[in-house]
Amino acid sequence: MDPLEKIFGKTAQMTVLKNLIERQNEPTYLSGIAEETGLSHASVSRVITPLIGSGIVKEKPFGKQTRIFQANMENETTKLVIDFYNKINQLVD
Repeated sequence: MDPLEKIFGKTAQMTVLKNLIERQNEPTYLSGIAEETGLSHASVSRVITPLIGSGIVKEKPFGKQTRIFQANMENETTKLVIDFYNKINQLVD
């Protein structure tokens, strides 16, 4: 079990956040996150909204109907979350 899941439980939002942290320098689409995590497109859309609202994830329009998402590396909270994620993973290695 993933260290974050041991602490916070396995939730769709945690799964999406972990996916974006692991690919922090790679923009992605909802469908890409859904495919990589095994979550439905609707679930990813639902749980990514609060992550955008908190500033942890940034969203950019790409064309008329497509949006891309990426960890917001300019946000201090994002930096703290990633630092925590990296440190907790080091403890279990």
